[in-house]
Formats: sequence, C-alpha cells, structure tokens
Amino acid sequence: MEIINYFDTDNQEHWKEEIKKSDWVAGAFLYELLSENKFKNLVGETSKLLLLTDGEKLAAFCTYAERDEIEDPTLTPWVGFVYTFPEYRGGRRMGLLLDRAYELAKEDGHKVIYISTGEEGLYEKYGYTYWQDMTDWNGGTSRVYRRFVK
Repeated sequence: MEIINYFDTDNQEHWKEEIKKSDWVAGAFLYELLSENKFKNLVGETSKLLLLTDGEKLAAFCTYAERDEIEDPTLTPWVGFVYTFPEYRGGRRMGLLLDRAYELAKEDGHKVIYISTGEEGLYEKYGYTYWQDMTDWNGGTSRVYRRFVK
C-alpha cells in the first residue's frame, strides 16, 4: 500500500477512473469535479486528493483541503470525500490516509484539522472528537469533528 497525491501523478486518468468505480454519490461528484477541472475551484488551490493505492488498484481516498462543505473560512484544513472500497474495509486502512492528512496539517502549521460528516462513531477511533453540528452548503446539518494537531 502506498499513499499518493492525485495531483502529483502522471497517471491521473487511471486514478480518476478508479474513483469512478466507487459506489458512493460523493465519489461520483468527486469524479465529476476532477473531470471538469473544478476540484481546486471548489475546495482550494493547495488542496490534495490522497489516494491509498494497492498496486494499480485504489483502496481508499480522501481530500486534504482548504475548504469543505461547511462554509466558514476560519476553519481549515478539512478532510473530506472519505471513502474506502468495500474489499478494503475493516483493516483500518482509512487510518493511513487520516494520519497522512494529520501530518500535512502539522507540516502546514495548523493547530486543528476538521471533518464534516453524517457518520457517528467512525472518526473517534482515529483521534477525532465531535465538536458541533453546522450547516453545510446544501442547507443540511452536518456533524463536525476535529482533531488537535500537536
């Protein structure tokens, strides 16, 4: 297993097609953003798309982004688009990506990293704690978790 940044690869088309294989509506949205070259316009120019690869297969992905679905410019960075393919679930592989995002936040000098989600009981095992409910860009309510960067 290896973690790569989609934007640093020479094989973006392949990885984009791997993302397209996800069975998740947000994965399809991410594929659309990448295909239309709108990803960085939405989440920020310095944002990264972290891919956990297993050879030429994609095991999991997430973003490390300036912005996410919560429109509060004082909160940054965000982990978003968190997804693990079914055949790779159960092995805490997502933790590898979450740890990498944490390290990037540390390198960038941030004191806190955030996740907006509808999930409960998932991110706590990776060091995140529920902070508060906030309104997302669609007008819905999202649970915001945070992890302090040390």
